Amino acid sequence: MASCQARWLTFLMKDLGIHHPCPINIYCNNKSALHIAVNPVFHERTKHIEIDCHVVRERVINNTIYLLPISTSQQISDIFTKSLNPLPFRKLISKLNMIDMHMQACGGC
Repeated sequence: MASCQARWLTFLMKDLGIHHPCPINIYCNNKSALHIAVNPVFHERTKHIEIDCHVVRERVINNTIYLLPISTSQQISDIFTKSLNPLPFRKLISKLNMIDMHMQACGGC
């Protein structure tokens, strides 16, 4: 899905007259997905995702996207998709630059 959105963004920028020669970085915390995306050999266990993998691999080869590994602790999207303990939750909230609007309303008490 992210590779499709990256492709759409490149078309949008092109329509707006913005030249973007670099591939769009997509961060992934799944080592298996990164390996499958660049490995041309398919195994029995990856048959059901073959079409998606071909699309992603084609975009990697064409330099439309560039897949980068990221550790799970730095994956900001986890705040929206996982139940987290308070410490990792606070770290990810700080990366999103979110503020507590109620805290400011009561003068920072």
